[in-house]
Amino acid sequence: MRSFLEEVAARTPAPGGGAVAAMTGASAAALVSMAARFSASDEVATAGDGLRARLVQLAADDAAAYTAVLAARGEARRQAMRVATEVPREIAAVALEVAALAHALVATGNPNLTGDARVAELLAEAAAKAAGVLVDINTA
Repeated sequence: MRSFLEEVAARTPAPGGGAVAAMTGASAAALVSMAARFSASDEVATAGDGLRARLVQLAADDAAAYTAVLAARGEARRQAMRVATEVPREIAAVALEVAALAHALVATGNPNLTGDARVAELLAEAAAKAAGVLVDINTA
């Protein structure tokens, strides 16, 4: 986590907002998995693990896609922008899946981890909203 934050803070264009949204969603998914394991919900924990892995990959994909946009010119740049728009769209979709799992845990999970599940839900919703903003900007 420390090295990722150092990369974000560096004077480079990527990783940026998309990668941060993805890693925020991944953090939420990790909380979902933890809360699910304390709630004896192996299925939800496994789903959270899979969503976390997907979001970590999407963080890397977003950084690569935006780097490609910056390097491209003309029609290649327009094509690269289309690809760069699909990544945050996917981040938003996956983050909403995390939010749904977290919401279910708030209602049915171990009551001692309700706070963790609620934080996961809020973080996942924020990740989805942030990624959606990037889609809007990229398609404007």
